[in-house]
Amino acid sequence: MSKSIDSGMRFVDEYRDAELGKRLVERIHHRSTKPIRLMEFCGGHTVAIIKHGIRQLLPSHIEMLSGPGCPVCVTATADLDKMIALARLPDVVIATFGDMVKVPGSYSSLQQVKAEGSDIRIVYSTQDALNIARDNPSKSVIFLGIGFETTAPTIAASILEAASEGVGNYYVLSLHKLCPPVIKALLDSGEVRLDGIICPGHVSTIIGSRPYNFIPRDYGIACVISGFEPLDILLCVDKLVAQIESGEPGVEIAYRRGVRPEGNQRAIEIMAQVFEPCDARWRGMGTVPRSGLALRKEYQDFDAEHAFEIKAEPAREPEGCLCGEILRGVKVPSDCKLFRSVCRPENPVGPCMVSSEGSCSAYYHYGEGYGG
Repeated sequence: MSKSIDSGMRFVDEYRDAELGKRLVERIHHRSTKPIRLMEFCGGHTVAIIKHGIRQLLPSHIEMLSGPGCPVCVTATADLDKMIALARLPDVVIATFGDMVKVPGSYSSLQQVKAEGSDIRIVYSTQDALNIARDNPSKSVIFLGIGFETTAPTIAASILEAASEGVGNYYVLSLHKLCPPVIKALLDSGEVRLDGIICPGHVSTIIGSRPYNFIPRDYGIACVISGFEPLDILLCVDKLVAQIESGEPGVEIAYRRGVRPEGNQRAIEIMAQVFEPCDARWRGMGTVPRSGLALRKEYQDFDAEHAFEIKAEPAREPEGCLCGEILRGVKVPSDCKLFRSVCRPENPVGPCMVSSEGSCSAYYHYGEGYGG
């Protein structure tokens, strides 16, 4: 059965086949004999798991936690304050993906400064941002580089294109995050005991499966890369249970239509050409060594941090917000006193309620705020 799910399907509705899902659930119930704790790293997986009721289908002794896999959510408040400070500069256009606009900073948000007159434009790709720069040569266009390894190659490509065309008014504020280093930081913290990790799908289409080899080798934790449909996730859990029950943790791919062990080499090359690893701030986790991407010296002219003097007041966290703890998997949204009362999609206190991939947003829209 796993072979047919892994590689024998072509259409989305096949990955939602109720009969195949039932057989997978039965196999998981039969195989799983002991309490285990799994963490899905990716915010997209969190949404899919809650939306499709995956947790309720599994044995009660399989606990599933959500991790720090939402790029908007893990962006530190101090970095949000940088974006807002840049937006307030004269003759600056901020180009950003939509989720960032409503995320509260220490004292304001991009949405609020837009209402005050700042030029903030929602874009769907770096090409949109680059086109804005071409069309407005008297303005400085700053693209907010938020995301994991999935988005970094396209942003790198936009910088290479701007360099080749001599577009001198295009800049990137690079706040990219890298997944393997933060998984290591999470495991090293010892806050949450894990038996298995549902590794991110889209990130893995870029980096492949090999960067996760340290997890079973150094920590004895099972790893499986999953897609985003119900059968993808059930197959992933089935493979994790098999590894855990056998006592032989490893790295497997349950998303073969998108992921190869070596990843996308061209995307990796472009990313490495423009960026280099740097220490990065994560919400709820502090500074994680070599978990971010900074522009290389050769492309410093496109670096917003290098080109502009950014003056932001000391950051402060929203009182009572548990986003940091939720991102580390030590709390769930229902533990937060603000959840569903003060903090709602129309009035978010923290980023986990803003982003479409945030745990709080997923619990609010698809779940009942239960604890796991």
